[in-house]
Amino acid sequence: MPDDFVIAIASGKGGTGKTTIATNLAHIVAGLGRKVQYLDCDVEEPNGHIFLKPKIDFSGAVTIDVPEVDLERCTGCGKCSEICQYSAIIRIKENVLTFEQLCHSCGGCMRVCPADAIKPKPLNIGDIESGKAGNINFVHGKLRIDNVRTPSLIKEVKKHIKEDHLAIIDVPPGTSCPVVEAVKGADFVLLVTEPTPFGLNDLKLA
Repeated sequence: MPDDFVIAIASGKGGTGKTTIATNLAHIVAGLGRKVQYLDCDVEEPNGHIFLKPKIDFSGAVTIDVPEVDLERCTGCGKCSEICQYSAIIRIKENVLTFEQLCHSCGGCMRVCPADAIKPKPLNIGDIESGKAGNINFVHGKLRIDNVRTPSLIKEVKKHIKEDHLAIIDVPPGTSCPVVEAVKGADFVLLVTEPTPFGLNDLKLA
């Protein structure tokens, strides 16, 4: 297995022991003398740190750009509203309203605005912390309680993958967009389940 191998530990549902498998696998690999990195991408409820007890030496906020409308320059043409597929920016008569929680930060509204009335504004979506747990390189993300941009934060966590380490990604449970983002680019995905009808059903979905 090459040093830059990426293993994603996933499950169709929560409570199957996914994090237990991921953290113990990291311990085993570290015990073999190999460089290993554990990345907790279950950013809505990360708990790998409970098992690994890392010493955190870095903490930083993660922001994405959301639109801010200069109402003095805005002509009310509605082009921004037309291009937005998530209704994060809409025109109501002569007014333009933005809904930051719906924005996917694509920048489309800014590109089509003929009056150049829309500028990017940073929005804090969570934090990334990293450190060491013995010989294990540790990284996890923590989504802000008032935010729903799980895939965006997962993407930022994965930017910390070290190419000379075997990376173990603790994937969010389920089969939704955060899972897709977490397993994207992985060399191998291990699915963890439990011997129940619900566990089997969700395993098939995953």
